[in-house]
Amino acid sequence: MTLVSFWFIVLVVFWTGFLVLEGFDFGVGMLHGLVGRDEQGRRVALGAIGPLWDGNEVWLIVAAAGMFAAFPGWYATMFSGFYLGFVLLLVALIARGVSFEFRDRRDSRRWRRTWAAATTGGSLLAPLLIGVALGNLLHGVPIGTDQEYAGTFADLLNPYSLFCGATVVLLCLLHGASFLALKTAGEVRRRSLRAGRRIAPLAAAAVLGFAVWTQVMAGNGVGPLLVEAVAVVAAVAAALLLGRGRDGRAFAATSLAMAAVVVSIFVNLYPRVMVSTLGSSTDLTISNTSSAPYSLKVMTVAAVALFPVVLAYQAWTYYTFRRRVA
Repeated sequence: MTLVSFWFIVLVVFWTGFLVLEGFDFGVGMLHGLVGRDEQGRRVALGAIGPLWDGNEVWLIVAAAGMFAAFPGWYATMFSGFYLGFVLLLVALIARGVSFEFRDRRDSRRWRRTWAAATTGGSLLAPLLIGVALGNLLHGVPIGTDQEYAGTFADLLNPYSLFCGATVVLLCLLHGASFLALKTAGEVRRRSLRAGRRIAPLAAAAVLGFAVWTQVMAGNGVGPLLVEAVAVVAAVAAALLLGRGRDGRAFAATSLAMAAVVVSIFVNLYPRVMVSTLGSSTDLTISNTSSAPYSLKVMTVAAVALFPVVLAYQAWTYYTFRRRVA
């Protein structure tokens, strides 16, 4: 395996880790007003992700930084072409993060309602935009021979990419419901299970539609098909497990479904990193967008040294805050 292929796999791991870990945070943010119908219930729901959400967002920073360092051509084209979408994503993440910190700073119902709306809106918009961005990598966008984006923001709003965004949102909702069922007790847990049972059929249907559409559009062989099959089976299993109140196994199933959806996009892409609608000759690949070999060697040494530290920190955090919130 070459260093270029190795770093493509590393970035897939980073993006997958981000959506698996931050996905349930997004889901909790969208659901906290539904499962916590009073102030105490909303505090319980948000308290379940309180010690975790900012650490989970580190994966997004690492994924973007890794893309910039390992594949600067990919980073430049994607971040310039998707600029408006990424600005909206940044606004959503900022509004959501600020809402967690500010909602209890004043004893006012209007104040709390305002920040609750920021939590819900930011938690909905962020996964939608990320799903649309990932969908566009595989669907294709106009890229010129100079590797520059040659389209407009409207080109990003194609049916496949919008469906990818909706699928990610539904998976985040299901992921968040299963996490709340696993991490809370009492009425909030019961409402979370009830919400998960209602969301599960929609999420499973969306994953099935995503798998079929991706195969019809990309059709890159048995490997991607197997990954998409895993996503569908995991989504259906999550629906069945939530129906039986098996919250731990349901959370594992939603994690697997989310991971398989993300991985299937990148598996269908490889060795490309962005598909061009102007012809395969202008596709961006791991070869024509990568850094110099020496840069990749230095990055590999740094990653081997630092990545275990990140994993150890997150493992310690999850272990420390493993008890249910009541």
